[in-house]
Amino acid sequence: MSPNSSAPSARSQRRSLSGAVRLVTLLALTARLGSATPVGTPQPSAPVATAASTDTVIEPRARDHLRVEYFIDEAGREQPVRTQADWAKRRADILVGLYASTGELPDRRVLGPVRYTVVEGSRAEGPGFTREKLMIDADDGDRIPAWLLRPTHTPPGTRGPAVIALHQTHVRFGKDEIVGLAGSPNLAYARELAQRGFVVIAPEFPTLGEYKYDFAKDRYPSGTLKGIWNHMRCVDLLVDLPDVDSKRIAAIGHSLGGHNAIWLSVVDERIRVVVSSCGWTAIPNYKNGDLKGWEGERYLPRFRERYGNDPARVPWDFPELLAALAPRAFFSNSPIGDTNFAVEGVRRSVQEASKIYALFGVPERLQVRYPDCGHDFPPEIREEAYRFIEAELAKP
Repeated sequence: MSPNSSAPSARSQRRSLSGAVRLVTLLALTARLGSATPVGTPQPSAPVATAASTDTVIEPRARDHLRVEYFIDEAGREQPVRTQADWAKRRADILVGLYASTGELPDRRVLGPVRYTVVEGSRAEGPGFTREKLMIDADDGDRIPAWLLRPTHTPPGTRGPAVIALHQTHVRFGKDEIVGLAGSPNLAYARELAQRGFVVIAPEFPTLGEYKYDFAKDRYPSGTLKGIWNHMRCVDLLVDLPDVDSKRIAAIGHSLGGHNAIWLSVVDERIRVVVSSCGWTAIPNYKNGDLKGWEGERYLPRFRERYGNDPARVPWDFPELLAALAPRAFFSNSPIGDTNFAVEGVRRSVQEASKIYALFGVPERLQVRYPDCGHDFPPEIREEAYRFIEAELAKP
C-alpha cells in the first residue's frame, strides 16, 4: 500500500450521494434499539447527509477498538459481552465504525441480475481450467474487468464451490498476477484454486492493471467503498452462475486483496470463508502508527480528512473486524518478516478476536500462520489455506 497524492476534499465536494439509502444509519439505529440487523436485509429508507457533509457522519458508540468483549448500552455505559445477543449489539456498532471511515454503502435493493459481456478472444484453456475475461456492469455507470476461471473436471449439471480472488497493489499486473499470467508464482492463487475445483472470479481493483478509473468523479467517499461495491457485485455474479453453489463461497486475497477480502466479508455475509495473506495488522502497529499509506483516494481518505491519521481516532480496528466475521471461518497468512503489517499487531488482534469465536463455540475457525518470510504467500501456507477453505465449505 502506498500513499495517494490526489486531493480527497475536492473529490468530496464534487460527489453527491443524496437519495441513496445509508445502511450505516440503519445499523446505527438498530444498535441504539438494542438489536442487530443482518447485513443486506432490506430496510426502509432514512434521511441522511451527503458525503460532503462529513460533520454528520455517525460514529460508533464503542471507543476502544482493540477490545471486543463489551458493548455500550442505551445509557452510554459499558457492558460485558456474555451472550451472542450481546455480541450482535457490538457487531452492529462495528459496522457503524467501518462505514464512518469508508462512507455508507449505497442501496442495493434496486439491483437486478448482474450484466456482463465476455471479451472476444479472451477464452483460453489451462491445465484443469478454462479462463475468460469479463466486463461486468457495476450498476453505477462503471464496468469491472475480471477473469472468470472454471474447473474443467466438474461433472455437468453440478453446483460447486466458488471463490472471489482479490489481487495485491500492482499498477501493471493487477488481476493478471493471481491467474498466473504475470508476476510472482506465489500469488497465482486464483489459478490454483480453479485447478482444485473452484469457480473463481478475479476482479481488477480500480486504477490498477487495465482498470482505468477516476475516483474524483464517482459517488463513493473512498476507494475502499467502491471496492466493496464492486466485489459484492462479483459475488452477485457468482451466486447467479448455474455451476456455483451459492452457499459455498469464499474470499481470498494478498496485501491490498487481503484487507479487501476482510472488508468485503464483514459487509457481505454470503462469504463463508475468508483468507487474508499479508493484509492486516492492528492499526497502531501499521508502520508504527504512520497511516499515510491509507489516506489516498484508492483507500480511505477519511483517515486523514476526519481522523487526522491518528490511530487512536480511527473508528474501528482489526480485532473488531475479525470478531465480526465470527462464526464464519478466517485464515490469515501473517509472516513474521512482513514490514507492512507487523506481526505483533496480528497476534494481539487474534488473541482478542478469539474470544468471540469461543463465544460461538467455534475457536478452530480462526486460524493464523506465521511463516518465517517477508511480504509473501509461500507454497506450504497456500496449501494450508486451500485445505482450510475446502474443509469449511464442505461442512453443512
